[in-house]
Amino acid sequence: MNLPGWQDWSFAIKTYTAAMLALYLALWIDLPRPYWALGTVYITSQVLAGATRSKALYRVLGTLLGATVTVILVPNLANAPELLTLAIAFWVALCLYVSLLDRTPSSYLMMLGGYTAALIGFPAVGEPGSMFDTAVARAEEILLGILCASLVSTLVLPRSVAPLIAGRLDLWLRDARGWVADVLGRTGGARDTQARRLRLASDALAFDALATPLRYDMTGGERSAAAMATLRQHMLMVLPIVSAIADRIATLDQAGALPARIRGVLDEMAAWIASGTTDPDAAGRMRSAVDAVDPRLGQGSRWSDVVLASLVARLRDFIDLRQDARLLQRHVVDGTPVTEDLAFQYTAKARSIRHRDHGMALLSAVGVFLSILLCCAIWIATGWPDGSGAPMMAAVACCFFAVQDDPAPSIVGFANSAIVGGVVAGLYLFAVLPRATSFEMLALALAPALILCGLCMTQPRTAPIAMGAAVNGSAMIALQGSYTGDFAAFTNASVAVITGMWIAAVVTRLVRSVGADWTARRLRFVNRRSLADAAERRGAENGLELAAIMLDRVGLIAPRLAALPPEDAEWTADLVAEVRVGINVVELRRDRRRLSREARTGVERLLAALAEYFRTRAAHPPIALLATIDAAMDATATHLQQASHRAALLGLVGIRRGLFPDASPWQPSLSITMRPGLAA
Repeated sequence: MNLPGWQDWSFAIKTYTAAMLALYLALWIDLPRPYWALGTVYITSQVLAGATRSKALYRVLGTLLGATVTVILVPNLANAPELLTLAIAFWVALCLYVSLLDRTPSSYLMMLGGYTAALIGFPAVGEPGSMFDTAVARAEEILLGILCASLVSTLVLPRSVAPLIAGRLDLWLRDARGWVADVLGRTGGARDTQARRLRLASDALAFDALATPLRYDMTGGERSAAAMATLRQHMLMVLPIVSAIADRIATLDQAGALPARIRGVLDEMAAWIASGTTDPDAAGRMRSAVDAVDPRLGQGSRWSDVVLASLVARLRDFIDLRQDARLLQRHVVDGTPVTEDLAFQYTAKARSIRHRDHGMALLSAVGVFLSILLCCAIWIATGWPDGSGAPMMAAVACCFFAVQDDPAPSIVGFANSAIVGGVVAGLYLFAVLPRATSFEMLALALAPALILCGLCMTQPRTAPIAMGAAVNGSAMIALQGSYTGDFAAFTNASVAVITGMWIAAVVTRLVRSVGADWTARRLRFVNRRSLADAAERRGAENGLELAAIMLDRVGLIAPRLAALPPEDAEWTADLVAEVRVGINVVELRRDRRRLSREARTGVERLLAALAEYFRTRAAHPPIALLATIDAAMDATATHLQQASHRAALLGLVGIRRGLFPDASPWQPSLSITMRPGLAA
């Protein structure tokens, strides 16, 4: 943990100030539970001003949704506690399931709508007649905290996300330039590693967490949010394009078939990338240089000629991709919208597509459902006066950490933070607060603990514990307009809160927890299933759409690979190669109707074989599949005057190299004359 800097101190003091403002206003307005306003400030506050505003908006909407559902459920089911428990548990589970399918910050809306119903509903079951007033009061307290957190974050030393994005972009593009320079310089054999590619994918996906704060930045940077979304997709597409270039160069180099003129073009392109220029004329000259070495495929063309044609096609794609990326980076840094036409175009779906894990979302929903039911069963069976805190906090704990592979350790940590908060709250409640006779004295007394929590919230490792300590501690103190210290009530409430979290941890461990290695394997299997769907003429109709969803999963796999033992990581040999195969499969499937009958028959036979292979869990493709690919290439190498046949052949080259990189060269039985299309 690094020592806090001035920005960390600024955040801690700002958050404390917002919390005291919310508490003061709640006491002045005479709200029933003013400490909810204080706790809400610590739940809502984020280091970045845009993140605080975005979270505030979603929290407002989620609070209103949860309060509305509570008003509907509690009065109608108060006389049937079992049905009420089932109804609230089902609602929380449903909201959590829906929120986990959305990996953007907007998912907070549904998650909050779920556990807000538990926060408001369970403590109010004893007075169903006043449910509407209670829901309104809770909503007012929460909205007051949100307003104060947003106001202070916006007006007092707001921290923009734009410089953070600009700095991370520079780092990512520098790493990518180094990788591309190694590939073009033919020195990438030792450096062009799978780990390097996966790190780039993971780092590109990390920009998702900054995209929503950018839209709410209010410093002018929000105008470049669309440019950031497109740039993120460009960054991911660099991986299969450059990976394909590296593969073609290595293939030609090993066969001694890399012409001197191609080496010159590669060296020239490496120098162009290193210069960092965005001059469109320089990019145009590079395209002309690449076009000049494009081989004319025809009678007597060899495997090396076809691979060279594929290399040239990929170099053209990379020039467009690189030029667009530099242009988009400039718009992101300057905070301006994109007005130029981009060379590398995506469908709207490809720009926004994300992996949705219905299976894990369902397991998380089951976990929170069972946790709430178990807590309520204990509460009802024992007649526990303050037992409502158990299902309430079980819902919160399960929701907070549901995105993790194994949420149980984090839930236990959250419970431990509640213990720490409870101990500190007890000291305050019975030793310090009796001597605080004014709001000013109360604010000064709370300052050390709350500012310390704010400082810890600036560090990712300690943020959940610090936030839990602040929120749970303030709830256990239960600050009111006058001192109301009751040791029995305090102990009961504290035990209920901690019990609910521990029950959530145990249930989660039993029904929901999985290992990072299990998740990585599952994501790879889902990718292979997408490839099978594509080969069966289902799923994405555009190669870039399939690449987008597959690269999204590759980025999710990357940080989990550290959990795999070295001897158990053979299946990770080249995850990006599968993405290249996927692009080619979709494009080949889409263009097959323009082929001759013989070529179309060969391609459809290959697509069926690919679908069968990708439905299995085989580590390596069967050798019979190689023969099917070669047969399709022979059949496609006809009708040389048709551009569709050249495009299809280059797609088949991509599939062959992606699945059989060590196979002997294809021996063409027919002459070929074609024109390149999108093939990776």
